[in-house]
Amino acid sequence: MQIQDLLHKASEGEFLTAKEGVFLFENATTAELMFTANTMRYEKVPEKTITWIIDRNSNTTNVCIANCKFCNFYRRPGHGEAYITSIEEYKQKIEETFAFGGNQLLLQGGHHPDLGLKYYCDLFSELKTLYPELKLHALGPPEIAHITKLEQSTHYEVLKALKESGLDSLPGAGAEILDDRVRRLISKGKCGGKEWLDVMRAAHKLDITTSATMMFGHIETNLERMEHLVAIRQVQSEKPAHAKGFLAFIPWPFMDEDTILKKIKRARNEVTGDEYVRMIAMSRIMLPNVINIQASWLTVGKQIAQICLHSGANDFGSIMIEENVVSAAGAAFRFTADGIQEAIKEAGFKPQLRDQQYNYRTLPKNIKQQELNRETMIVD
Repeated sequence: MQIQDLLHKASEGEFLTAKEGVFLFENATTAELMFTANTMRYEKVPEKTITWIIDRNSNTTNVCIANCKFCNFYRRPGHGEAYITSIEEYKQKIEETFAFGGNQLLLQGGHHPDLGLKYYCDLFSELKTLYPELKLHALGPPEIAHITKLEQSTHYEVLKALKESGLDSLPGAGAEILDDRVRRLISKGKCGGKEWLDVMRAAHKLDITTSATMMFGHIETNLERMEHLVAIRQVQSEKPAHAKGFLAFIPWPFMDEDTILKKIKRARNEVTGDEYVRMIAMSRIMLPNVINIQASWLTVGKQIAQICLHSGANDFGSIMIEENVVSAAGAAFRFTADGIQEAIKEAGFKPQLRDQQYNYRTLPKNIKQQELNRETMIVD
């Protein structure tokens, strides 16, 4: 294999194999990967703009029986700190989100053994009745798989009922690495890689837009990373013609602070800034059929995320009015609406507010700033 031949093949929109991806990742220079990925980005998104969104990542419950070894957020059933969010709490969170200029709730939670399909359908219906303009970017494949198991139903029927109750889009949460060797070691209680992908296939058949993610830098191999990208690409290539499928791909490094995975498996977050930039570039190179690649400033910080905007990424994510899961494992960066726009401008781009469907939004004139502006790393 030759580096330039593979880069040219990718730039022509051809699919690289997982082994070809590994070869590039391990042998091409960062500059070569950045240049090719940046060129491919402008073919997909020609404008010199970087999109961002205002939303809130809230949790239905912290009760979970999946026992993921990288999660500090969950509590077992019956734990003194276990909770289920009430409607009154949702109302406060949603109204605050509207005040900040957002119109979306990224709503996720744990695998609660007692919360089935009726609970989520009733919740979504009530929230949409109270706030018809609210967008629900909610749950994720592992939660859909969990609900499906509780109901002894199918992914398609569960998603259909949720869509009819108000679900607008499905996040790509819980992907981690889509290899069952890895999943057995870090998240045995979650659905396997094939089921995660099958949930997304069902969502695409229902015209539910989705995103895809990857959490890397723990116990996976480079080949498993590339096989993950190939699997996402394959599902996207299978989507019905009427469906948009995966709107975006978001990779982020494993956050290891106080996690069981770090203590037992001795897995540490040793992903450097350079490695993250290379993974962003490889995401663009390996996923020519996914339009948007997002840089995870929440986990890598402003400066590295800005470099990613020249390495294939065209989206800067959310200001994250609230985020509890990744932060619990050590992610400690924050932006306000002004801060995220300034960061994009500093990198040489025009910031553009968007919604979850990647439609452009006009910036609200009366946007309220968050009280805390934690753009630099802090120690909790």
